[in-house]
Amino acid sequence: MRLPDSIFLESFWSALVAAPRAVLLLDYDGTLAPFHIDPAQARPYPGVEPLLNRIGRLPNDRLVIVSGRWLQDLRPLLTLDFEPEMWGCHGRERRLSDGRHSLVPLSEAAVQALTEADSWAATVCALGGRVERKPGSLAFHWRGLAPGQQRSLQLDLEGRFAALTQAREVVWHDFDGGIELRAAGCDKGQVVSHVLAELDAGSAGCVAYLGDDHTDEDAFRALQGRGLRVLVRPKWHTTAADVWLRPPDGLREFLGRWADIRERAR
Repeated sequence: MRLPDSIFLESFWSALVAAPRAVLLLDYDGTLAPFHIDPAQARPYPGVEPLLNRIGRLPNDRLVIVSGRWLQDLRPLLTLDFEPEMWGCHGRERRLSDGRHSLVPLSEAAVQALTEADSWAATVCALGGRVERKPGSLAFHWRGLAPGQQRSLQLDLEGRFAALTQAREVVWHDFDGGIELRAAGCDKGQVVSHVLAELDAGSAGCVAYLGDDHTDEDAFRALQGRGLRVLVRPKWHTTAADVWLRPPDGLREFLGRWADIRERAR
């Protein structure tokens, strides 16, 4: 049985008051920003960026954006007065606040598998879908299509994936509005584990992860027993998260409470 959200939140807020350090990890699409048929138009909910700016100025806090997107496509959507730490492509790509950038390389077999999958693009587009190419993955979107069109596209992709000659090198992931074929080896859970290891190397602190989709469940599981896991979406679904917030009001309230507490604690 799930405990009331208020119990988790109040316990977390109490710990946050006294924490010497704090880390806030935030998914982007569906969490900080509403979904949009054109991802280039998916900008943060009103009022969110000023709150992120307040948190980004806190000297003992670390704000981390975690996304499935390619960072070169994501960063222009955020109007911030600081450079946040960002992880893209489900953890394959990382850019630190000082501008240093790293990318986990792909195996030759994974490159071959993704190249083969990329040849499906014309058929996917003909069925009404859209292909998003990223380092280490291909996302096939069907958001905005009628249910029957979505199902036809999904069945076509399932058949093609089953016949993929290098299928073991890529993994199939469902997300809200499509599926992604991703080179094995990176996920949002590994991002959380990496951040926790870096926190352990310094001093104790409070950690929270906010996400909305199936791809965020890896992060929730990695944070079990180590921090607050927050599901942010209009409708609840089965999740490993501790707390459910409805955007945008619940999201703004959470970010505002974080900023208020940490500003007073300085």
